[in-house]
Amino acid sequence: MTETALTVHQTARPHGFPTADHFTFSESALPRPAAGSALVENLYWSVDPYHREMMDDVPGGFALGAPLEGRTLGRVVASRTPRLTEGEIVFHRKGWRTHAVVAPEETRRLPRFDGVPLTAYLSTLGGTGLTAYVGLTRIARLQEGEDLFVSAAAGGVGTTTGRFARLLGAGRLVGSTGSKAKADHLTREVGYDAAFDYHDGPTAELLGKAAPDGIDVFVDNVGGEQLAAAVGALREFGRVARVGTISQYNTPGATSPRFDHADIVEKSLRLEGFLVRNHLDLQEELYEFAVPHLRSGRLALDETVVDGFGNIVDAFLGMLRGENTGKIIVRA
Repeated sequence: MTETALTVHQTARPHGFPTADHFTFSESALPRPAAGSALVENLYWSVDPYHREMMDDVPGGFALGAPLEGRTLGRVVASRTPRLTEGEIVFHRKGWRTHAVVAPEETRRLPRFDGVPLTAYLSTLGGTGLTAYVGLTRIARLQEGEDLFVSAAAGGVGTTTGRFARLLGAGRLVGSTGSKAKADHLTREVGYDAAFDYHDGPTAELLGKAAPDGIDVFVDNVGGEQLAAAVGALREFGRVARVGTISQYNTPGATSPRFDHADIVEKSLRLEGFLVRNHLDLQEELYEFAVPHLRSGRLALDETVVDGFGNIVDAFLGMLRGENTGKIIVRA
């Protein structure tokens, strides 16, 4: 173990797309755990779309000049509490740093499932997978045979949503993404029946070709034009599970999508947003659903792994540019 620690701080609020200049790496002496806490050497870091929202001056957002937060897996290397054992792997949220001092209540012990890699606890079995699972089973309440449209389908939540939906018996599965290569990956590897590059034309036209008979459920990671198109394509009693609004994260003052609001009433549609942190009680249920499929090989992990903590900012910016397929994870 080294004698110094690195942390990433945000230096300024971005106006539009962030750059590396909005971050700085700070080196300091290795922190020492106080009584009742433990020192964790971090092994894997999650960078997520919601981090872009946290960069703005919003309640609960990142503070300037302070270490950033995020989902992380690490090994306990020094403990001053019997509740955390040296050598064990824990999940915590003091990410964007090589080392963190944590209290037991700030961590979650990870069950170890044979044949399941650690990275899964930040992707399919982590917040990404829980978001997909909650969106499908609790918000959209997907029923067997129903047709589904997913925006940002090649990202972490999008690929997991597609794989979970297939396991849950979805009918036609359609996704939107940012390139032809990703669209091909979705149909060839992930299980989507059709996928399109949203740059190729108006989303309503592209969705109409991919799902000519309409859809029952829309899992929305993007908002904007794609949300408007989905509302038009939804059948009677259709549902929208709102996960995020990627299309507006880097465009201050972006206008809301325009759609026929009468559709909400005339087709008895339901649109509901959610935060995964309000559904942490479903973590064990996610394990029970996903782990057997991971072990059998029916469920694959969609991950882009970037090596080196020094590349965490580049990984984050690359994720915002759509350079990843599946969940992006940084490895020490």
